[in-house]
Amino acid sequence: MLFRGNYKAHLALFFVNALYGANHILAKGVMPRYLSPNVFILFRVAGATLLFWILKMFFTRNETVAKKDLRLIGLCALFGVTINQLFFFHGLNLSSSINSGIYMAINPIVVVVMSFFILKDEITPLRMTGILVGTVATILLTFTASSGGSDSALGDLFLFVNAVSYALYLVMIKPMMSKYSPLTVITWVFTFGLMYVLIFPPTFIDLANTNFELIPVEAWWKISYVIVGVTFLTYLMTMYGLKYLSPSTSAVYIYFQPVMVILFAYVFVYLGFSDDYTQTITLPKLAYMLLIFLGVYLTIRTEKKSS
Repeated sequence: MLFRGNYKAHLALFFVNALYGANHILAKGVMPRYLSPNVFILFRVAGATLLFWILKMFFTRNETVAKKDLRLIGLCALFGVTINQLFFFHGLNLSSSINSGIYMAINPIVVVVMSFFILKDEITPLRMTGILVGTVATILLTFTASSGGSDSALGDLFLFVNAVSYALYLVMIKPMMSKYSPLTVITWVFTFGLMYVLIFPPTFIDLANTNFELIPVEAWWKISYVIVGVTFLTYLMTMYGLKYLSPSTSAVYIYFQPVMVILFAYVFVYLGFSDDYTQTITLPKLAYMLLIFLGVYLTIRTEKKSS
């Protein structure tokens, strides 16, 4: 069987990237029109942290984390929440969407390399083939989907730092999954992440300059979706997936994001939730989608059954 008893973990990771894919359609226009990147990140991290602690009080109230592990979790928060989100949002503002897609495709490769050196994970030929197929297909799909836009060397650098930072987070946080519940780990990750965001000076400068009266109700619904769906649920389910799967397999699901964007473009225009982007979907894009599925299939076939 393809998923070998870990179908729930695979389903969680698929759902994570479905939420991210819907976000590209639903949350379009919130930043920087209504919120600056720094304020948006503050909302995301603060809102998700509150939700994680509420959930933890109900389900893992009595589970504590050793002080030595808190130091590692704090370091993971720096890479997985603060650096990751700050560099992604600012990189996206400076660079083009095509470049962000390319750097998104680089992430699983970085995860495989880091897993090999840090966790001593085996890099099988089949797994490497799957990741390379997914990478090439995602880059081709990103090029095909691009409508142009200005590039920025600084923006590209920020996106590269984001990709490496998140990959390092996925690898470093993996050992915590065997010691604690995913909910406990991610609650502390976001607690530290919120502390880092709060001590980032531009955050409060941008917050003071934000005119909340100009934000319409529709935008608040989109902001809420980003906090609950694209932050709280995605990070929680990623932790659940990492408990049973390797970081490289978890990362390869990133390739589903452009596929989900295309699917949700049809769904949301049918429901009247967004503008019509379906005219940009072509046969070459659908072919690249199939290659992405093939890459994911080849990668997860090598996943060992969790003990």
